[in-house]
Amino acid sequence: MELARNLITCKLKYYFLKAPKQFCLHHVRHIRLAEVGKLETPKLQGKYETGQLILHRVFGYRGVILFPWTARVYDRDIPNKREENTNDHYNSVGKEVKGRTHTFYQVLIDQRDYPYIRTQTEAVTFLSNHESSRSLYTVPGLDYVAHEDVLPYTTNEKTALQHELFDKFLTYNPNRDPCFVAQETLRAWQKKNHPWLELSDVHKETTENVRVTVIPFYMGYRGNQATAAHWWRYCIRLENLG
Repeated sequence: MELARNLITCKLKYYFLKAPKQFCLHHVRHIRLAEVGKLETPKLQGKYETGQLILHRVFGYRGVILFPWTARVYDRDIPNKREENTNDHYNSVGKEVKGRTHTFYQVLIDQRDYPYIRTQTEAVTFLSNHESSRSLYTVPGLDYVAHEDVLPYTTNEKTALQHELFDKFLTYNPNRDPCFVAQETLRAWQKKNHPWLELSDVHKETTENVRVTVIPFYMGYRGNQATAAHWWRYCIRLENLG
């Protein structure tokens, strides 16, 4: 009886020691790598063109550039020359900050990457065309990407991106670089939606190792001049630098 009890105990110990290892190996089999394309050297000078495939440096998603925007960036972490020549130490709240011109891009996001993005994929919201309506509409899978967050890459796939607007906006041309070129649909869409797509100001500041970037957009107003309700939307990005 004692021998049988010891044998059962040994088997149980063996089972509990082996089971976790088998469980881990089972999950490893589901991990696989998929080729996306070939990375290119990021541009230090100049702008990326429409149709350039990209990886987002921070969020890691795949995307394609639709068109660029030129914005004024007000970075409160960069001291003005006047402040560099003084020894005064004071809080940055309320001080005048000079804007610097910077390039951002309107980017279409690959819908396959939606579940893995640590940001809202419905970044573009606008009012309806009817002045009496306060209905809001969103365009999923659009983002604003700063030039330094672009990692360009190339691929030979004709359907390099999955998004319902990809084939409507861009067409494949193997003789062009980048190989995806704008269709008339994209140019017409940009012209029509320009008022609520364009960004003009970007505000940045770091407090206690938290970098905050805010992009405001004026969407318009509803009502008459006496009772007008003005609508704004904000894209806010938080980065933990600690």
